[in-house]
Amino acid sequence: MLKQTLLFPLRVVAPLALVAIAAVPAAAQSDVPAAEAGWPQWRGPLATGTAPAGDPPSSWSETENVRWKTEIPGFGQASPIVWGDHVFVLTVIPAGPGDDSGNGFFSRLRRRFMGTVRSGDLLNFLVVALDRRDGSVVWERTAVTEQPHEGRHNTGSWASGSAVTDGEVLCAFFGSRGLYCYDMDGTPLWERDFGDMRIRMGFGEGASPALHDHAIVVVWDHEGQSFITALDKRTGAELWRTDRDESTSWSTPLVVEHAGRTQVVTSATDGVRGYDFETGELLWEGEGVTTNAIPSPVAAGGIAYLMSGYRGNRLYAVDLSVARGNISRGGAVVWSLDRDTPYVPSPVVHDGILYFTKSNSGVLSAYDAETGQNLYGPVRLSGIRDVYASPVIAAGRLYVTSRDGVTLVAKAGPEYEMLSMNRLDDGFDASPAVVGGEIYLRGRQYLYCIAADSTR
Repeated sequence: MLKQTLLFPLRVVAPLALVAIAAVPAAAQSDVPAAEAGWPQWRGPLATGTAPAGDPPSSWSETENVRWKTEIPGFGQASPIVWGDHVFVLTVIPAGPGDDSGNGFFSRLRRRFMGTVRSGDLLNFLVVALDRRDGSVVWERTAVTEQPHEGRHNTGSWASGSAVTDGEVLCAFFGSRGLYCYDMDGTPLWERDFGDMRIRMGFGEGASPALHDHAIVVVWDHEGQSFITALDKRTGAELWRTDRDESTSWSTPLVVEHAGRTQVVTSATDGVRGYDFETGELLWEGEGVTTNAIPSPVAAGGIAYLMSGYRGNRLYAVDLSVARGNISRGGAVVWSLDRDTPYVPSPVVHDGILYFTKSNSGVLSAYDAETGQNLYGPVRLSGIRDVYASPVIAAGRLYVTSRDGVTLVAKAGPEYEMLSMNRLDDGFDASPAVVGGEIYLRGRQYLYCIAADSTR
């Protein structure tokens, strides 16, 4: 196993001597299109949590099937994304003392009661590109150095939203710190400042942008004027903006092509909605999910699945060919559910089955994606307790990673069957990325590349 460490401040790390460099990544050798062979956004190439060309190991440990691990300084929960020979991660590291005013006794007491923290430091918001073969740093960029104006949840970070790429541009969204786009070599192309969010309860920001064709879509839901906007990916010019009557949400928008029309599907507390991708026109809307809407929508077979599970449970399966205007009537909602839905993790849909966990626990359910028939669950997952990471599927296997370092692998399909349980010496809040024969796990300290026949 090749172990790398990013220095502080970050510097490119030379590969260790006498260690064989891994083979050329499978994506570079495959006939599968690059967009499907990579992991260009946090829910994968299809935005469903599925890796159509993935076949990673089903078992590993610190001494088995770890090709490399690289220490990522600072604290970020952004999931890794992968394109070509590079893995991209976002992180935040201290850059010196900041303004410590407003940190009096009552402010500290309130944050303690609410479970939030603030930064008394200036922070460097970083974009890091690593080599897939050995985990060494190819390039790094400081997008911005600022002190956050608000706090974050004590289990969150100031780098929670994941980067997104299409092989032409790489965009990193740091919420109130701005949106930054680069070419694939790290050359800055443009940046955009949307102002400061006012987040409910000071819990921090976390939604990722969506990139499709010529535009990048950002949802800006907070306690002020919320909106959704699309920007030209090459220039940052605003293409359209539509106001939203919405409170804070952390859900990433989903771009779906269906029946010759491209739309943006959003999930939030006060409403679920679909917008025309080209114009921002509101196409349909319905009753929202629960408070603290975090899980992102997924879609397959012309049906979009929107859900949340804090202070209640709600799931809508929306037929996009029928959804027009108010979907509370007219048959657009083909099935719904009011139990066992996730709080933080997003669902995964694959081969006609929708999988999701209950709240943040290691309890799994599977439903027929078309009819809503329960196939199994809720099933208690052995060794899995607290979950933030979203499950992924590759090669007919379902991977569920817990916050304390355990990944359970189960057989995908209508019947539950556990295949293996794997543990690493790190904690995991970010969702896995799967490319070819590799699975990338971003822990609180290390980024792991898990691949077959890699031993220390």
